[in-house]
This record gives sequence, structure tokens and C-alpha cells, in this order.
Amino acid sequence: MSPLLAGFTWLLLFQCAGDALVRLAGWPVPGPVAGMALLFGALLVRRSAPESMSVAADGLARHLSLLFVPAGVGVMLHVARVADEWLPIVVALAVSTVLAIAATALTFQWLA
Repeated sequence: MSPLLAGFTWLLLFQCAGDALVRLAGWPVPGPVAGMALLFGALLVRRSAPESMSVAADGLARHLSLLFVPAGVGVMLHVARVADEWLPIVVALAVSTVLAIAATALTFQWLA
């Protein structure tokens, strides 16, 4: 089995395990997020990532921009609605940006 295929298999297994855990436990968390937490725990225990997982992660990171295509298509599909509701969208973006910067600054200050 190629390292790329083995790495993708491991990533998908952790995603499926997280999804199963969330469904069984009834947690209000997306399954892939729980799978990512399981993967993080496994990597902490192992103290390093397997080579196959590193190869798969590098491949995904190289093509990360493709994940923005569906969002761009959605915006273009609803461009008339965005044009009608531009003010609430701009206000929401500005307020969320300010809050994110403030939360980051407060967290950094607290940790420092």
C-alpha cells in the first residue's frame, strides 16, 4: 500500500471513529471534530506522526485552496441575496473580526 493511501486511510478511520463516538454519545459536536481530537490524542501518545500520515497531510495542505471552491460557488449562486443584505453581512464580519482579535489578544495576555 502506498504511503499516501495509508495516510488517507488513517485520517478517514479517525474521522469515522469520531463520527461513531458522537452518534453513540449524543454529543452536540461534529463527528470530524471528535475524530480530530482522537487523532490528536493518538499522536500525543505516539509522540510523532507516522510517515504515511505526514505524506497525506502534506498532500491535503498543498491543495487546501480547493476547499474554498464550494463556498465561492455558494456566494456566486446567491449573489443577488448578498447584494440585498450587504449591510448586515459587513457588520457581522466587522464585529466578528474585532471580537476574534480581542479574544486572541486577551488570551495572549493571559498566557504571557
